[in-house]
Amino acid sequence: MIMTASQSLLPGEKRPENDFIPADQDAIGVVNVTDSVSSRDSETEAAPPLARVVSDGHLSRVVTPGPYTIFTRIQKSFIVAMISVAATFSGLSGNIYFPAIPDIASDLGVSKEAVTLTVTAYMIFQGLSPSFWGALSDSRGRRLTYICTFIVYIGACIGLAETRHYFQLVILRCLQSTGSASTIAIGAGVLGDITTREERGGYMGIYNAGLLAPVAIGPIIGGAMAGSLGWRSIFWFLTIFAGAFLILLIFFLPETLRSLVGNGSFPAKGLAESPLAYLQRRRHLASLPQDGSFDLTQTQSIPSPRPKVHMNPIAPILILFNKQVTSIILFLSLYYTVWQMIISSMSSLFSETYGLNSTQLGLCFIPNGVGCVLGTYATGKYLDWDYAREKVKHATRLAATTTHDPEHGPPPTDVQIHLQQTFPLEKTRLRPALLNSLLEIISVLIFGWTVHYHIHISVPIIFIFVLGWSSTSIQGVITTLLVDVFHKRGASATATINLARCLMGAGGTAAVLPLTNSRLGTGWTFTMLSGLLVVGLGFLWVQVRWGPRWRVEWEMEEKEKEKELEVKEREKRGARRNRER
Repeated sequence: MIMTASQSLLPGEKRPENDFIPADQDAIGVVNVTDSVSSRDSETEAAPPLARVVSDGHLSRVVTPGPYTIFTRIQKSFIVAMISVAATFSGLSGNIYFPAIPDIASDLGVSKEAVTLTVTAYMIFQGLSPSFWGALSDSRGRRLTYICTFIVYIGACIGLAETRHYFQLVILRCLQSTGSASTIAIGAGVLGDITTREERGGYMGIYNAGLLAPVAIGPIIGGAMAGSLGWRSIFWFLTIFAGAFLILLIFFLPETLRSLVGNGSFPAKGLAESPLAYLQRRRHLASLPQDGSFDLTQTQSIPSPRPKVHMNPIAPILILFNKQVTSIILFLSLYYTVWQMIISSMSSLFSETYGLNSTQLGLCFIPNGVGCVLGTYATGKYLDWDYAREKVKHATRLAATTTHDPEHGPPPTDVQIHLQQTFPLEKTRLRPALLNSLLEIISVLIFGWTVHYHIHISVPIIFIFVLGWSSTSIQGVITTLLVDVFHKRGASATATINLARCLMGAGGTAAVLPLTNSRLGTGWTFTMLSGLLVVGLGFLWVQVRWGPRWRVEWEMEEKEKEKELEVKEREKRGARRNRER
């Protein structure tokens, strides 16, 4: 139950009796403290301002600012668990497929290289589809987008289980990727909705560890099912798993998009409201006094949800060409591509080099998956610890900052002042990237030559573990940075990463087997790829060197645009009220 306390009015305006006021104006919406709490636009958990006493002429009450989100730690953990399971379908659909490639090629009467091209097609749509679904989730809600993507995914899995021709396999794998790939971007958007920068690294680590679990168990399931029940059973398994999870998602996952529900205080509508949330809301309303008497002496300010974000399918492309993040996205895409080139070629390389069957091939993927899960979880915890440490250092530096002395040159520009006062986000977030980059370079080099010379299989498998650790740690670091920078469009930002890395990865996976089968051979192919990774370190250097300035300039431009939009919105509301009178 929301009541207006105060409002900034245009000249000549009268206050409507039941006018609802957005948070970014001089207004305070108040609710019974037992009903809800509000959100702040700021992501950081800074010390809250003092409570204020406000009056509407009839009664006074104490108004205190609310938190960034109303979700408790347990509720956040539940939401992260749900979105992590949702995101597993992207990795599971890709990795469960690898051990079955030889069997699929034999059954459909095509070459292994032809079936590997379906991996390329899968990755192309894995890169393209989040541009649409991510924009939809940033504008129409997370729940609606999840439901739509899973319906598409389940339909594709049923079709794949009944595939009889190669062209059907290619088309349906593209459709399957369209349904599953965007769950990662949507989940990152949810994390941006419910977490602050101080805690985001840890939650992102847990999220990535959960979604990467299929990298470990997917090939085992795929190899076992292909070897016993046939490769078609893989897609029936995915159909059943996805259908069961969709039911749980519909009933229990709350809407988190801040333009719809604010910090969670505002009830969602239609498909955006889960049945569980609806029942809880009805029970709460039934428990309120029927005569309307309730205590308003202790209240919290409750800003309205942010203005709706208009759907922009090209938002990921615009982010990709934003100079403040272009270099770091190219860096991530290059390292992701080389990792995928190794993973997609492992089945063919190991079956030819070591004579393994489908079940044994599935077991060989375990170290990669374990490395992915452990690496991303450990890196997420490190990011939180490092952020807290750097925050203390930054506060100390700000306290020691002195005013400008005219004798020491011209005064600093607005950008320079803002840069001095801005938290060193790039330096803090990207600190683990260099070490993990070096680990990946070494792993790729050793993997290539050990397979080339038929060294005992334990050696390349050990470095597959290191490769999984380092590659996914790099992805976790950069995804966290992008969600920090574009926290209002977290899904679109993550879709940008998918767009770049998957399109580049698609080209890499299509080229890897022809390269290893050429005169270059396995050893020199992966030596060449290691050299490309060394060159790619230049993108990381560019981001650390110039990224902070570019980000500050962009943030200042965005704030000016937001102010202009606020003025226009206020003028529209004033004109609408005048027409109503």
